[in-house]
Amino acid sequence: MKPKDLKRREFFRYSAFGLTGATLGGMVLPRDMAEHHSKSAVTEDPLYQKVLATPLIDTHEHLMNEAERIRAGKTIWDKANDWTFLLSHYLDSDLVVAGMSQADHDRFFSTALGPLEKWKLFEPFWPYVKHTGCGLNVRHTIKEVYGIDDLTEETVGRLEQAYHAAIKPGFYRHVLRDIGNIESCQVNLWPFLESEQPDLLMSDLHISGLIEDNWDPRYAREAGIDVKKLDDWHRVIDYWIKTYGKKAVAVKSTMAYQRDLDCVRTPPEDVEKAFLKKLNKESMTPDEQKALEDHLFWHAVDRATEMGLPVKLHTGYYVGHGRMPLGRVRENPAAICELCRQSPETRFVLFHICYPYYEEMLSIAKHYPNAYMDMCWSWIINPLAAKDFLKKYLVTAPANKICTFGGDYIPVELVPGHAAIARQGITQALSELVDEGWMTLKEALNLTDVLMHQNARDLFRL
Repeated sequence: MKPKDLKRREFFRYSAFGLTGATLGGMVLPRDMAEHHSKSAVTEDPLYQKVLATPLIDTHEHLMNEAERIRAGKTIWDKANDWTFLLSHYLDSDLVVAGMSQADHDRFFSTALGPLEKWKLFEPFWPYVKHTGCGLNVRHTIKEVYGIDDLTEETVGRLEQAYHAAIKPGFYRHVLRDIGNIESCQVNLWPFLESEQPDLLMSDLHISGLIEDNWDPRYAREAGIDVKKLDDWHRVIDYWIKTYGKKAVAVKSTMAYQRDLDCVRTPPEDVEKAFLKKLNKESMTPDEQKALEDHLFWHAVDRATEMGLPVKLHTGYYVGHGRMPLGRVRENPAAICELCRQSPETRFVLFHICYPYYEEMLSIAKHYPNAYMDMCWSWIINPLAAKDFLKKYLVTAPANKICTFGGDYIPVELVPGHAAIARQGITQALSELVDEGWMTLKEALNLTDVLMHQNARDLFRL
């Protein structure tokens, strides 16, 4: 076979953009393939080159401001500020599921142990989690950000030094734009991130605390409202959405972690008594609790819609481990259909492909003009499912209603690695569609800008 005969599907099967012999800067095939194909044959693949060169807009992160990260002492949000911080978000759950005890987990992410002592706790489980999406991302990160090929007993000391050396003014922009080719990030940091770099880090307004079980007194305090009745809480909601909505790209709700999304429009007179019970910390029946949350949800959604803000909703898979009620998660798509029906003027942005129920989400995207899919987090939950979702989406629903990347991370260093996995999946999805005859190469090339940044610009009016 001549180099020009190498099919895109064969090429991407062997690449993994850096983890089976390739790097983001250029491809190196496994030895048996390298004997038959030149490096230039694959690096010149136009679809690969186009996806690699195209900037991503990142629609979901949990990043703190760079200055806060630089000021951090020995800990960051109760986790050690050392090399293990790179493993503290998502991969930590894989470690526990693989068998690491909770006690060793807590010690591993504490400040009590040095790098080699931590390695000894980590080493038995690394072979079992390094191929998960979260593990692949860590491997991308240490390679692309720090130039370290793998986590070993010999490299953790170097990684510890490189981790600290990199944290200095300007490192966010370097990590995101120079390494990750990411144009901008949308940050969900409760309740709102006052961004120090608004061209790089944009902000969502988190509305769950205005709607769900435990209301934070800071909401009313900042609004300067003494809450004594339901109408007062309406004014608190209005204050936050009006004040921060001018700077926000969207509002975000994580209601699906606590309950189903089956919010019914409920008039205020039906929930006034329940609100007073809530205010006075009296017990409510489950029906009263639900009716009140339903009412407040729609009040917030309506105010956001009036301001032209999309409404981002968590759907599907739960963060963490040992708690995921699939019976309820399974109902997310049906509930979303009702939300879209009840408020056709609201642009609902549906997160995480509702994994593992992503087939149902294809139907929603196809049927409802106001339903938008956001693939944030999905590439490290299950990279192959995410690729499968995108491939099927493109032959099912309009291509202008999907955003293809959000890292969903606290450590900024992990965002480019997640972006690399997403780029591989995007390329594979498009490549398979071309190879199987569902679209031409020219059509696939034309879709890359749409999928990787144009849809996000249009949806969030960037």
